[in-house]
Amino acid sequence: MKPLQNDCFALPPGVNWTPVEEALARLRSRLHPVVDVDDALPLARANGRILAKDVHAPRAHPPSSNSAVDGYAFAGPLSRVPCTLALVAGRSAAGDPYTGRVPEGHAIRILTGAVIPAGTDTVVLEEDCEVIDGQLHLNGTLKAGANARKAGEDIQVGDRILAAGTRLTPTQISVLASVGVESVDVYQRLRVGVLSTGDEVKPVGSAVTEWQIYDANRPMLSGLVSQLGYELVDLGHALDRAEDVRAALERGTGLCDLILTSGGVSAGDEDHVSKTLKAHGTISNWRIAIKPGRPLALAMFQGKPVVGLPGNPVAAWVCALRFGAPAMALLAGAEWFEPQAYLMPANFHKNKKPGRSEMLRARVRDGAVEVFGSEGSGRVTGLAWSEGLVELDESARQIEPGTPVRFIPYGSFGL
Repeated sequence: MKPLQNDCFALPPGVNWTPVEEALARLRSRLHPVVDVDDALPLARANGRILAKDVHAPRAHPPSSNSAVDGYAFAGPLSRVPCTLALVAGRSAAGDPYTGRVPEGHAIRILTGAVIPAGTDTVVLEEDCEVIDGQLHLNGTLKAGANARKAGEDIQVGDRILAAGTRLTPTQISVLASVGVESVDVYQRLRVGVLSTGDEVKPVGSAVTEWQIYDANRPMLSGLVSQLGYELVDLGHALDRAEDVRAALERGTGLCDLILTSGGVSAGDEDHVSKTLKAHGTISNWRIAIKPGRPLALAMFQGKPVVGLPGNPVAAWVCALRFGAPAMALLAGAEWFEPQAYLMPANFHKNKKPGRSEMLRARVRDGAVEVFGSEGSGRVTGLAWSEGLVELDESARQIEPGTPVRFIPYGSFGL
C-alpha cells in the first residue's frame, strides 16, 4: 500500500484551538489504508476481517422460487370461491423437489422451502383449506404469488452484496455463504503498537514507591486495540530518557503499522516522546478544543504514524475512542466512521461553559442518561462505571433533568 507522507499531519500556520469536528475532518482527509491484502482468504477465517474488494453474487438468492409455508401449490389467483382443485400425486419437499408439471386446475402438496413446481405460482396454508377424497377445498380468496418466494427476490446474480471497506461480521458471512462465496480478498490486520512512558509509571506486579503509579494505560489501550480487531504489538514501557524512547519507537516501526503512545507528548523537560519525534521524525501537536484531553500529538517516525495520547487514563481513553478508533479503521482499510449517537433525556444537572466540547462518562438507566459524579480526569473508577460518553458541543448549555443530550455508547466505537 502507498505509505503516508511525512508531512501528512502538518497544520497550516496560525491554527490554534481546533474544534472537534474540524479536527476529525482534517484527520480523515490525510489518512488512507496502509496495510497489504490477503487474497482469497477462506470464508471460515474471514470473521472480523476488512474487505479489500467489493463482493458480487455468483448465484441468486433464493436460487429458485420456493414455498414460505407448508400447504398446497397451484396456479393463482383463485377465480371463484369456494373452489375445488384436484390433487396431483406426490409432493415437493425442500430436499426432494417435484420434477413434473402440475396441470391447470390441479394442486400439489408442498412443504416449507420446497421449489415451486412448474405450473404453479401460489401456495395456500394447509390450515386454510381442507382435503376430502383427493380434492382440495378452498373457501377464501388468495392473490397470485401468495406465500411464495420468487427466485432472486433477495439477491440476483451479479448484485454487489458487500462493499470494500466492510468489516465482516457473522451475519455478513452468512450472506456471503448463502450465494456460494468461498473466499474473499481482505486487508491484512493492522498492527498497532502500544507504548507507555514515564519514570513514575510501573507495570502491574512491580515494586512501587509512594511517588510511583501502576501503568493503567498500556493494558487499557491494549484491550482497546484487541477488541477493535487489530493485531496488538506490546512495546512495553520506556523510561523518561531520550535513548529509551527512541529505541522503543525504532523497535515499533519494524513491527507495527501504527504506534499509540501515552504520556510524554507535552513540552516539559521530561516529555521525551515529543522531543524524540521532533529530533528524528515530524510531529504536530493538534490543540483540540475537547475536555478531557490535551494536545493530540500526531507524528511520522521512520515512515510510520505515531499517535501520542495524554498520560491521564481518562483523557487517553476519550482521545483514543474519539480520534484513534476512526483513524485506525481508515488505516486498516475500513470506512471512516462517526459513532452513532442517541438523543436521550438527561438525568443530571450541568452548567456548561462555552469554548470546548466535553465528553462526560455516562450510562443509561431507566431511559435516561446519568453521568459520573466527578468530572475529574484522574478518577479512573468512572471508566469502569461508564457505558458510553455524553458529547456536548462547544456552545454554552444549561442542562437539567429531561434536557436532550447526545449519548454515544461504547458499542458505537466498535466495542
